[in-house]
Amino acid sequence: MKITFLGTGTSQGIPVINCDHPVCLSKDKKDKRLRVSILVEWDNFAFVVDCGPDFRYQMLRANVKKIDGVFITHEHADHIGGLDDLRPFCFQMGAVPIYAQKSVLENLAYRFEYIFNDKNKYPGAPKVVSKPIKNELITLGGVQILPIEVMHGNLKIFGYKFNNTAYLTDVKTISEEEKKKLYNLDVLIINAIRHKPHHSHLNLDEALALVNELKPKKTYFTHISHHLGFHEEVEKTLPKNVYLAYDGLVIEID
Repeated sequence: MKITFLGTGTSQGIPVINCDHPVCLSKDKKDKRLRVSILVEWDNFAFVVDCGPDFRYQMLRANVKKIDGVFITHEHADHIGGLDDLRPFCFQMGAVPIYAQKSVLENLAYRFEYIFNDKNKYPGAPKVVSKPIKNELITLGGVQILPIEVMHGNLKIFGYKFNNTAYLTDVKTISEEEKKKLYNLDVLIINAIRHKPHHSHLNLDEALALVNELKPKKTYFTHISHHLGFHEEVEKTLPKNVYLAYDGLVIEID
């Protein structure tokens, strides 16, 4: 299995518009972060997790030739804003499957009515097929995919576990029941937004405490804001086998 980090930034990305913070002015490519998303590939399958406003450029930058579907974590704009840019894949493959909670799919159908409404469909609009999923195991292309219910502030959202690799973004808390699915992972990918506490995201200390509890073999932090600091400096402070992800990073998992 191969995972490509398409974006590792927060809802504003880095640099933030009209921001003179030192990290936003950094010349280090690892400090340039698009909105958070990953590409998961195995055999001849390719799935994207989240489809934010940078989706078009992310597909071009990673030279993605095909996708087999999109998993949506939740309905916030930085995770769904690029749905219209599914069009080239639709022209290539037909309707693109969108996997998400029923409530999220209903939200998307309201906000992107011209995409999801098959009656009087706008010519050229993306073709999608809604795939409602619950907090239950599914299998696609021989890989087991398990939704993980986490709390993003007061909002229940999904992370996803692909075999023994978990991708969790926009997490603030995880119930003890859901944590049972996350012990002894090969790879944990989870958000660590900044140093100061945040009402709906793990800060760095909280993320490190969770890593210490779950004990994955390797951890990559994502959904990073400029307030966390320079990539190179922060990574030097992290424990063994804990890393900051960056845009374009590719990891191979046996």
